[in-house]
Amino acid sequence: METAVQKNIETEPGKITGYQWKTLWASTIGYAMDGLDMMILAFTMPLIIAYFGINAAQAGSVSTITLLGSVLGGIVFGILADKYGRVRVFTWTILIFSVFTGLCALSPNLETLAVFRFLAGLGLGGEFGIGMTLVSEAWHKKYRARATAVVATGFQFGIVLATLAVLFISPKFGWQGVFVAGVLPAILAFWSRRNLEEPEVWTKMKNENKNNVSVGHLFSSAKTTKITLGLIVATSVQNFGFYGIMTWMPTMLATEMGVTFNKTTWWTVITITGMIIGIMVFGYLADRIGRRPSYLIFLVASAIIVWIYFQQSSMAVLLALGGILGFFVNGMMGGFGALLAEHYPTEARSSAENIIFNIGRAVAGFAPFIIGYISLNHSLSYALSLISGIYVLSALAFIFLIPETRGKELT
Repeated sequence: METAVQKNIETEPGKITGYQWKTLWASTIGYAMDGLDMMILAFTMPLIIAYFGINAAQAGSVSTITLLGSVLGGIVFGILADKYGRVRVFTWTILIFSVFTGLCALSPNLETLAVFRFLAGLGLGGEFGIGMTLVSEAWHKKYRARATAVVATGFQFGIVLATLAVLFISPKFGWQGVFVAGVLPAILAFWSRRNLEEPEVWTKMKNENKNNVSVGHLFSSAKTTKITLGLIVATSVQNFGFYGIMTWMPTMLATEMGVTFNKTTWWTVITITGMIIGIMVFGYLADRIGRRPSYLIFLVASAIIVWIYFQQSSMAVLLALGGILGFFVNGMMGGFGALLAEHYPTEARSSAENIIFNIGRAVAGFAPFIIGYISLNHSLSYALSLISGIYVLSALAFIFLIPETRGKELT
């Protein structure tokens, strides 16, 4: 018998239920913790470099290790979420993240910090795919991209929290104090998941004993394999561009332009504002004109703006263009939750979301190191400008490998 929740999802698209709002809130808060943790590391990087006396390549390797931990955690917890439930595993991931983020503050050397960052990354890896799956399965197809776009904005709000933490805490307590403070919002994320029920579509599958988890669903046919490869390219490009720019931009402003952290805060605010607006606009477009055309528009625009942006030498121009950079480069995050969910069945949806997105993170994990390495012989701005070319690869994937899925029912 159909539940009231499922009825509202399927036959009353104009009415948004309390359950749908709960899934949206819990998933958005969870993804905010992802953004908070990742950008705490980026914003404290100059302090960590000075504290341990390391070079740019070594510092970049810490970000790489964190992202690689996220990859492993994403794969493992994505599979577990298909087997044991989205909400239950969702809660496990936030506990792992909070414990090891706090322990980072006790690191006596770079090696220990790297280990704790890897372990914290395990918990972070599950946040994106599980949250996006939960929302995709709970919301009507008419609003699916817009709902997952709201979840994607959580990461940006996490960046804002990271900025505030570094701005107000690091002057008195150093980078260690910032990591301790980063644990506190995790309590809110844990609390938001209390009494949250599993999506009806997953419960039905569980009751029919169909959740025989297998990553083989990602490669079940030649057509599906092609789609999976295309989505891996798309998520790799998305993550490479974002982490490459956001990890090194504060350091570039500090080293090449002599800008203090207080002043880089303005750049962060403007850029993040552009990202949030871009994500919401992208979600709206993806629901209205389709996934593929929306991605192609944003990918071409991203290639252009990244190249132009890193040719500039005026702080005023960088600030003025920061919102446009953020709008296009990270606006595309507004569509990935729905896009990935629509290509795979319920018994493999969370696995697919997390495996594909976190493989993209694995590739992107090398972005901070590669950019840091290139900057040893060139400027950081030069290294960052090279990111422009990767967006062409993603555009080709959408043209030749990834079909349109707007309006598709989830089964």
